[in-house]
This record gives sequence, structure tokens and C-alpha cells, in this order.
Amino acid sequence: MLARILRAAADRLSQFHSRFARLFGRIEAQEHSRTYLQGLLLAEGHKSIEPIALRFAQPKNNEPVSQNQVLALQGFVTDSPWESSAVQKEIQAVFAEEFVPSTTGSALGTVGVIDESSFEKSGPHSVGTKRQYCGRLGKTENCQVGVFLVGSTPAGDALLDHQLYLPQEWATDAKRRKKARVPKEIRFQTKPAIAAELIRRTEANGHVSFDWIVADEHYGENGTFLDTLEEQGKRYMVEVPSNTTFWSVDPATQVPQGSSAAGRPPSRPSREYVASAAELAAGLPVEAWQPIKLREGENGPLVYEYARRRLWAVRHRKPGPAIWLVFQRSPDNPDEIKYWVSNADEATPLVTLALAGAVRLRVEIFLEEAKGELGQVRNDTRATEPRMTLRQGFDLLKAALIRPQLSVEEALHLTEYHLTRNEIAKRSHRKTWLAKHKELKQKLLL
Repeated sequence: MLARILRAAADRLSQFHSRFARLFGRIEAQEHSRTYLQGLLLAEGHKSIEPIALRFAQPKNNEPVSQNQVLALQGFVTDSPWESSAVQKEIQAVFAEEFVPSTTGSALGTVGVIDESSFEKSGPHSVGTKRQYCGRLGKTENCQVGVFLVGSTPAGDALLDHQLYLPQEWATDAKRRKKARVPKEIRFQTKPAIAAELIRRTEANGHVSFDWIVADEHYGENGTFLDTLEEQGKRYMVEVPSNTTFWSVDPATQVPQGSSAAGRPPSRPSREYVASAAELAAGLPVEAWQPIKLREGENGPLVYEYARRRLWAVRHRKPGPAIWLVFQRSPDNPDEIKYWVSNADEATPLVTLALAGAVRLRVEIFLEEAKGELGQVRNDTRATEPRMTLRQGFDLLKAALIRPQLSVEEALHLTEYHLTRNEIAKRSHRKTWLAKHKELKQKLLL
């Protein structure tokens, strides 16, 4: 069984690469893409371009890998003219072909999950790096932040689009932009604005249409983001902070301040009919809470208690549309409540809302795994060997791939290569220093 899975995984990866190879252009670039993929899978430690090229690039005329081949792979990653948008569009096509059919008969259909992920950085030069909230660490740290759109179906999840968040100070700094090669068309956008654009352009590509959009409270508290989803006709289930306020009565039935005319929404909420999510939760009777099993977990069923109320949103400090406010708590910690809002219609079952929100937890795990593993392996092995973890599936695929053996001659070549590169770098740094310090050069007779 495992031998068959191993061979199938290796063949599947080869087929998967072949589908995308044409998007990289010339044959040389296609070969570089294979080398880079193999290096990401098999290289140990820090997976930078130079060690990947030295270990996994194909030798020319039976000669050891040269510096030109290292530079060629570096050029493939940094300067090649292939379009990342074309690759992303092909990923969406794969998702539509292999994952979306599993939604037939599903209560949720295809769910689009917006989530952020942070990447810690030690210096200030990587694009978008600044001291900002780092979700991985749970505190403010020097990092990059990306906004990701993950498609989720019963068959699995896939990263459909993404964009790096460019802080305001980066967006307006022409010198930093030029040095980091930030495209001219990239301008400052808030993260919710980026998220809305990811959804729009993914659907515009024609492969994927979302039945639900799910996101955390940073997006749920942004009225413009919710307005955009409603304009696009998208159902959503998004978290909101506990201080989010709601109308408990239809604002259209209230008399505007300073007027006796009914039927026109008031210019601002009356405190008599407005309460926060936390205040509304405190007033829920015990019988309002309903336990719902989300899935089977590693330690038994994953069960939360839910309640909901049909209310009216307060948006941009004005009356908003009718909306569901959903309350979620753990039976083991009932005082800690999460709050969600949804524009689903009144007939939508509570269990459907709960299951939609729960997809976000799955996607958080997906993003963590995707940073260091290969999601395709897990998806393929899950059907034939459901007990296999992602780590085991990944190790299985690595075992199936050809790992270059390092002979004594090749080790000597690598040593000589690095000594030569170090000497070249030393001379270059010295030349730069001398050009910058001409007066010192003359005084020291250098």
C-alpha cells in the first residue's frame, strides 16, 4: 500500500509541475522552476537560492554546477518575465476542477476565507517590513504581513490569491520602493480593501465563485468591506469585536430626531434601541444556547455552543441592513464569547452559520502547514491513507524524489566555489569602501 502511495505521490508532483511549466516561458526557465521546486522540497536548513542551485541544478556537459548556473536560478526567481498572476489563475483552475465538484450536496458550497499571515524579519529592507502586529507571535514585531484568500471545499483547501500589505510609509517612500523593486502600480491599500480586491479578481478570472466569505474581526469591523461584499451579492460570516453595536428594532420604523414623520431611518441611533454585542450576550436566556458539533477532533468531538439574534447593523454611524448576530462559546469556558455577523437570510439554519465560521479555523492550520510543507501531498494521501499526517506525507514524497549524492570530487568543487565567491565578494566590498572613503584612502596610502 505505502509503496503504491509513494510512487503515486512522486508521479503526481511531476504531473502537477508539468501543468505549470509552460507558464514560465523558455525551456531554461521551466528547468529552473523544477530545480527550485526540488530544492524547496529536499534542501535542509535555510532554503536560499545559492545552496539550492549548487545541490539540485543539472550539471552542463558533466561539469560541476557553475556560478553562472547559480546566477541563472537567482535571475529566474527575481528577474524572469513570467507572470505570477498567470500561475495563480492556473491554480484557481486546478481548484475548480479537482475541489469544487465535492461541494455538490454540501450545505456550504465553496467558501472563501480571508486571513492574514505574518513573516518575521530581522532587518528593514524586505518589502513592507515594519514594526506591526505579528499574528504568529501575538505581539508587535518587525515583520511583513500578507493578506490571503483561501478556497475551502469538503475535498480540501487551496491558496487562490494573495497580496503583501504595503504600509503607508513604504507606499510613499520612492527611494525604498525603487530599491526593493515595488511595482509602480502598487499603492497603499488597507487590508480590508486588499481582501475585497482578492475576492473580486479571483471571481473575475472565471474559475471560482464563492458561496460564503469568512474572515476575522479586523475585516468584520470594517463597514466598507461589508458594504462591498453585499454589493457583490456575497453571503458572509465574519467575526466582530464585542463592542460592535446593533439596533434591536428596525430603524425604518423610528421617527427621525426633530421630526414627526415615520418611515424614514433616523440620522443616528437612539441609545434606547442600540446595544453592544457583549450587552446583548449578557441578556441571552440559558435556553437560547444550542450545542453544535463542528467536526471530529483529535481529542474527540469539537463542540461549541451557539446562539443568535436577528438585528440591524450600525454602519458608518448610521442604520445598516438586517443582520444575524451569532454568539459562540466553549462549554468549558462559557464566559469567553466570540461574536459573528452574517447577512444570510432569515431561513438559514444556525448550524449552517456555525459550520461556515468554523472553516476559518481549518484555514489557519492550512496556512501554517503551507509555509513549510506541500499541501498537495496531504490532499492526495488523505483519500488512500487517512491516518497519515501531513508531515508523514511530506516525508513520503521526499523519499520518492531523487536526492543528489555528494561525491568527494563534488564536495571539493563546492568548497572551491565558495572560497572563490568569498574572495570575489571581499574584493568588491573593498573597492566599494575605497570609492566611498577617498580621503582616507589617500591618508592611509591604500
